[in-house]
Amino acid sequence: MDNFAEQLVKKNETKSDKTRRIMFLVVGGLFTLSILTLSLLQIRNPIISVLGFFLAAAAGYGTYNFFQNTYVEYEYSFTNGELDVDKIIAKKKRREMLSTNVRQFTAFGKYSDDIEETDDMTIVFATDNIASHEYYADFTDESVGSARLVFSPDERMLENITKFLPAKLRTKLSD
Repeated sequence: MDNFAEQLVKKNETKSDKTRRIMFLVVGGLFTLSILTLSLLQIRNPIISVLGFFLAAAAGYGTYNFFQNTYVEYEYSFTNGELDVDKIIAKKKRREMLSTNVRQFTAFGKYSDDIEETDDMTIVFATDNIASHEYYADFTDESVGSARLVFSPDERMLENITKFLPAKLRTKLSD
């Protein structure tokens, strides 16, 4: 029987995320309106006026797209020891962040800021930004070398991961 678990985690926005989104919306909106106004002022020259309308439409569309792309979710899929983490942007685009075997973890546990990190370590954040839910997993990846995954698994996901952890990490978790 396969061990399978899947979890969808919505990234909670920080104040800086909200501020960045609002600032881009305001700047993009003002840019779009200024291009539209300039094109309306050039009504005597129809080529420039039409070009201005197209540029204003493109700027508005770009602002809307960027605004939508700030909504991020992470999907964790666990199947028989393989952990896959995907990033879902605006509920439309999916990008694979990493895929690793849990048996290759060198460290695993609750994440906190005082856990030591090396300079050559690649850190992948796929979390909901709530510190009490965060776990970390250290492993070696072929493409990036030493890596750390910071993620927010639920109880079912933790239970499945724990079954496949190396024995020394399982005993360390139960202590």
